[in-house]
Amino acid sequence: MTALALVNPQNKNITFRVFTFDDNTSFSEVQRTPSFSMILVTHGSGKLETDFSVLDFESNVLMCFTPYQPYKLKYSGRISGVALLFHSDFLCVYKHHKEIACNGVLFNDIYKSLLVSLRSEETTELEKLAIQMLTEVANTEIAQYELLVSYLKIFLITATRIKIAKDSAQGKINSSTNEPFIVQRLKEAIEKHYRTKHTPGDYAALLEVSPTSLAKALKKHLNKTLTNLISERIVIEAKRELYLTSKPVKEIAFELGFPDEFYFSRFFKTNADVSPQIYRNTVGYAKAEA
Repeated sequence: MTALALVNPQNKNITFRVFTFDDNTSFSEVQRTPSFSMILVTHGSGKLETDFSVLDFESNVLMCFTPYQPYKLKYSGRISGVALLFHSDFLCVYKHHKEIACNGVLFNDIYKSLLVSLRSEETTELEKLAIQMLTEVANTEIAQYELLVSYLKIFLITATRIKIAKDSAQGKINSSTNEPFIVQRLKEAIEKHYRTKHTPGDYAALLEVSPTSLAKALKKHLNKTLTNLISERIVIEAKRELYLTSKPVKEIAFELGFPDEFYFSRFFKTNADVSPQIYRNTVGYAKAEA
């Protein structure tokens, strides 16, 4: 394995890391870091185990994970590829959303798979960009950071375009295979009401269907429970608020419909594995206001 990294000189934390891998030891244990992570598998197959699902994967696939999202790979044989990890201090996907538009596409999309299947030429294109970054990390000449950020933005934009094109094509397939209208209505309802409605019963009543029918439709078409889906959506918004604003945790809890800060903190830690304050301290704090 070839690995190189950049370190924040102030706190000594790794802000950017890129490495190639060609054995079965990488990601065989649960990974949980304060960075955004992308794994490009060029050869090999296996299973991806993450917080709420188990997914099969093969060669030519890109996996994208948000900070503190747990994941683990189980291999069917030898695996190889390249991985990129970057902290929000290096590049903020929220702050640069208009430029790269990857948030909600590569990251934080609870309704789509974590796996982006690629054509061989798409894999080659992304792999070349990653190798360029690997080369540049080893280069200590002037404007190293600026060039790395440029390469990373190109990588993210390229991957986002690929994902959007595939999602669009998949949407046409879904319409022809009749994804239940109830699932579409549920997605719309969660986006509209996640701040005030937090239980499966809330949404079953809102959509006027039985909880059992709703659960079966979700399991079949999204492979998730309704509780998980609601929790994921709330956590995504909580993370965004913790990262982008200096609002007190108590205020964020109130805006997300929690009766008190302590209940919200327990909910957040259960679903994000860290407390709201630790998340804010390690992933980012009021970057948009800086």
